[in-house]
Amino acid sequence: MGSHLPAPTTAAGRDGLAAILERPGEAVAAFDFDGTLADIVPDPDQARAHPGAAPALSRLAPGLRSVAVITGRPADLAVEYGGFAEAAGLDHLVVLGHYGAERWDAADRQITAPPPHPGVAAAQAELPDVTAAVGGADGATVEEKGRAVAVHTRRAADPQGAFEALREPLRRLAERHGLIVEPGRLVLELRPPGMDKGVALTDYVRETGATAVLYAGDDLGDLAAFAAVERLRSQGVPGVLVCSGSTEVTELAQRADLVVDGPAGVVDLLTALAQAIGR
Repeated sequence: MGSHLPAPTTAAGRDGLAAILERPGEAVAAFDFDGTLADIVPDPDQARAHPGAAPALSRLAPGLRSVAVITGRPADLAVEYGGFAEAAGLDHLVVLGHYGAERWDAADRQITAPPPHPGVAAAQAELPDVTAAVGGADGATVEEKGRAVAVHTRRAADPQGAFEALREPLRRLAERHGLIVEPGRLVLELRPPGMDKGVALTDYVRETGATAVLYAGDDLGDLAAFAAVERLRSQGVPGVLVCSGSTEVTELAQRADLVVDGPAGVVDLLTALAQAIGR
């Protein structure tokens, strides 16, 4: 049984999808990882791609110019948690980790990256004292990401309260070490400035010479990629904005051309798009 390809609700989205279907070999499809290809879980180390994600990408990728995963995670973890290295048909997959600071190519399975920002290690060393001094932050956990460090509040007694209580102390900590704070779904990430998914996506579209683009995301960090697609549209590159729906973040849904039901909905969309291209 085939999957139904949903229609975007905006004219710009419909134009973007039409351009992809008309010239799929000139199109790039890019995806966030957590919340888009993988369900959000309390422990980020336990996150794994939806069981249908890699197979769906494998069906879609051969018909497109390229498929990319753009994530705040280290590239090697996204590859491992996604099962991408073992998936057939993903010869042209690129994983842009740490918002594009790291790059893994399926063609050679190598990671390229510049040296890490020294402020990340310095901020990480101070984090235990900073979080301990914040009332209501008990249960917050730290995720070491190499080129960034994240504080998750999903396991706190009051996750949203801990998130709000930590915002200002972490902003001051980041500022002292030349970093910025990127808020997400009950997570605050400290990372170097100039790293965002919009820059990574724009650079990759230009590198590949793509004439159409689809981007799917779920969180506040994906707003930069949404803005990049909107800029590309204004420059004559049609695009589709897909929101992996969540009750925790509504901003993306309001700007998206198409909203699907979480990672399972993204998998269904990839499957339907692959079938439409193959017809």
